[in-house]
Amino acid sequence: MTSAASILLVDDDFHLADSMAMWLREMGYEVVTAESLGTAKSSLRKRSFDLVITDLRLGHEDGFDLIAYSRKEHPDTSVLVVTGYATPATAVEAVRAGAYDLLTKPLIDEELTLAIERSVHQRKISQENETLRQQLDRRSGMENILSHDYRMLKVFDVVDSVADARASVLITGENGTGKSMIARAIHSRSARRSGPFIEVACGALPDNLLESELFGHVAGAFTGATGNRLGKFQLADGGTLFLDEIATATPAMQVKLLRVLQEFQFEPLGGSETHSVDTRVILATNEDLSKAVASGAFRQDLYYRVNVVNIVIPPLRERVGDIPLLVDHFLREAAEASDRDIDGFDREAIAALQSYGWPGNVRQLENVVERAVLLSRNSTLTMEDLPPELTGRNGDVTFASSAIDSASSPTRSLSDLSGRSLREALEGPERIIILQSLREHQWNRAATAEALDINRTTLYKKMKRLGLDDPRLQYAS
Repeated sequence: MTSAASILLVDDDFHLADSMAMWLREMGYEVVTAESLGTAKSSLRKRSFDLVITDLRLGHEDGFDLIAYSRKEHPDTSVLVVTGYATPATAVEAVRAGAYDLLTKPLIDEELTLAIERSVHQRKISQENETLRQQLDRRSGMENILSHDYRMLKVFDVVDSVADARASVLITGENGTGKSMIARAIHSRSARRSGPFIEVACGALPDNLLESELFGHVAGAFTGATGNRLGKFQLADGGTLFLDEIATATPAMQVKLLRVLQEFQFEPLGGSETHSVDTRVILATNEDLSKAVASGAFRQDLYYRVNVVNIVIPPLRERVGDIPLLVDHFLREAAEASDRDIDGFDREAIAALQSYGWPGNVRQLENVVERAVLLSRNSTLTMEDLPPELTGRNGDVTFASSAIDSASSPTRSLSDLSGRSLREALEGPERIIILQSLREHQWNRAATAEALDINRTTLYKKMKRLGLDDPRLQYAS
C-alpha cells in the first residue's frame, strides 16, 4: 500500500462519504471529500490526486461526466467507480469511459483496499513508463552519436531546438564527421518522424540526372524516359529530404533549388505541371560555402536561404576526449559481428589513437577499430594491431612489391620493358598513382576519381584490372 497516496472521494451521501473517508485516513491515505460534480471538479482544479473514488449517481448529476472530465483534464489520475446500481453493461461502459475498476455496494473492506492498491500501483507504473519514454525521446535519433565534448553537446541542443522548425538547416563539417547522422537525428526528433527520410548525394550525379532525381520527370523528357517518375521532393512530402554535398550543385541546379526552397513548388523535368510539397530540407557540405560565394561558385541568395540554421560538426581531432568512448562502441559492435572475444585496447594503443590526426574522422576510426578486431590474434589489442599510419611502422602486409621496386629504380624498370606491351609497361606506374590517391582520400572512390580526373566507372575498372579492389589494401602501408 502507498500510504502517501491522495484520494478524492465523491459521493452525495454525506454520512457514507464521511465514514469511508475516516476509514481511509486510518489506513494512511490522504482523503478529500466532495458531494457533487461541481465540488469534485473544483477540487481537481486546485490540485492533483492519485485516485478519484466516485459514485455514478450524484443526486441529479451523472458520475460518467466526472470520469470524462478526469480523463481529459487529469489523465494521470486513476478513477475507481463505487455504485449500488451496477450491471455488467454498466461496468463495461465505465471502463470504456476511463475508469480503472468498478465496485458494487455494499463494499467489502478487503475488496476496496485491494482495488485502491491496484489502481495506485498501476498509476505509478504508468508514470514510470512515461518518464522512461521521455528519456528515450530525448535520445531518439541520437543513439549512435556518442560524445562528451561540449561542442557536440551544443549541437545536440540545437538539434532539439530546430527539430520542429520548417526552416532549412545547413550541416557543415569534414567528411566522416557524421553529418548524415545529425540530419537523421533532426528528422527523428521532429513531428515529421513518421514521414519519410530521403537522402540524396548531390555530388554522385551529373546535373541532368540530379534534376530528374530531385524533381522527377515525365515520359519523353530525355532518352530512356519511357514513363513518368516522381522525384525525391515529392517522395519526401510530409517528411525530410537530406541533400548531401550541396556545394557540388551547378549554377543551373542552384537556381532550381532556390525556387523550391522559397516556394516549395517545382515542375518535373520535361513537364509543365506545377507540384507543391510539404518537405523539410536539410543540407550538408564539407566545403566553406562563404568562400564559394565569394569566388562566385555558389549563389549568394541560395546561401542565405540554406544557411538559416548552421550546425557545425567539429572534426574528431578537436574532440580527443571522445575517442575512448567511440572506440569502445565500435569495438563492441565489431567483436559481436565477428564473434570475437575482445577485451579492448591497451593504454599505449589508446594513446596512439588519441594522438593521431584522423583525417577521415569518425568513419576512419570505425574502420581502424574493425581492422584491429578482425586481424588481432589476442583478446587485448595493442600497437601491433594498429595500421602503419598510426604507428609510423612499415606495414607487414605488402602488395605489388614489383611495381614499387620498379618505381624506385627507373633504370631497372627500363631494362625490364623488353617484350612487354605499352599497356603492360604502364601498369606499374598507373597502379602506384591510383593507390597513392586512394590512400590520400581514405579509399573514398568518388573523391579519388575526381582527383584523378576520371569517372568512377573507369576508376573501378582500373582498380579491378590492377588488383586494387582487394579490401586488405586499405590496411597495408
